[in-house]
Amino acid sequence: MNEPRPTGKTQLITGGAGFIGSHLAARLLDRGDNVLIVDDLSTGNQANIQPILDHPRLEFIQGGVEDDRLVAEVVGRADCVYHLAAAVGVALIAKQPIQTIERNVYPTQLILDRLGERARRGNLVPCFIASTSEVYGKNPKETWCEEDDLVFGATTKPRWSYGVSKAIDEFLALAFHKEQQLPVVVGRFFNVVGPRQTGAYGMVLPRFVAAALRGEKLIVHDDGKQIRCFAHVEDVIGAVVGLVEQPSAHGRVYNIGSDTPVSILELAKRVIERVNPEAKIEYQSYSDAYDESFEDIRRRVPDLTRIRETIGFAPSKDLNAIIDSVADQMRRDLQTL
Repeated sequence: MNEPRPTGKTQLITGGAGFIGSHLAARLLDRGDNVLIVDDLSTGNQANIQPILDHPRLEFIQGGVEDDRLVAEVVGRADCVYHLAAAVGVALIAKQPIQTIERNVYPTQLILDRLGERARRGNLVPCFIASTSEVYGKNPKETWCEEDDLVFGATTKPRWSYGVSKAIDEFLALAFHKEQQLPVVVGRFFNVVGPRQTGAYGMVLPRFVAAALRGEKLIVHDDGKQIRCFAHVEDVIGAVVGLVEQPSAHGRVYNIGSDTPVSILELAKRVIERVNPEAKIEYQSYSDAYDESFEDIRRRVPDLTRIRETIGFAPSKDLNAIIDSVADQMRRDLQTL
């Protein structure tokens, strides 16, 4: 296979050693871009980018995007910015609400400030800001669209600090677009899954698959009737790149994910069916899994009309294919241990 012709463009990915970021980095390298990754490895993992670390068009900087001087340097070199660095996972949010708020808000402001400086000099650099379906909070609608109200719980419930902090990121990004014409796009991710995702921070699918492969019980929280939609990471990063490169998408918010709902209990049963028919399910209360203050969202389904109309997005992988891809990767990892 011929090496793609270098584009000469530098794509900055914050959080590029994370699950989504590492897949995005590989995709951009494959098409000929230079990729600059900044990651402090607090939740990312260098193993995620090990296959591309020696690539001549990849530069990896281990550092945090709360460092003003580092942000000024890397944003100053970028032709496009993908800001994916954030606190991740329900488990981490429940345990470390201070870190969740600080890591989600301040770095986004730093990056947007630097991009704003370049914009005022006439250099408009496209930027993708990663957000989350958590911003919808407890909105009771069956399906969520981008203009729906955000409905959060009480401040005494730490769970909502994540969604609120990401909502602030969105307000900041849209304000920079309005005031300084910054070509920014906000993407709200809905349960992105696939190879290399870890269950360490509460991500449900890798947690289920890992348990099934080990012959352990799959732990289902509460009654398992929570509804979610799962999209493969390769579909999602294709959408991310497509949105950034579509001028009509700038200054807008987009749901990104699958709109095919499944209950968590059905997900567990599907994993057992495809990975290990001998595995069993065990139920666990939220208070035992997290703490007494934890609140969950019963249904989380996106309306994908806007992204479909803007870039023609449609997920290509169904749930069975997604489960198989995660299980195949975990089996390969076990073989190399």
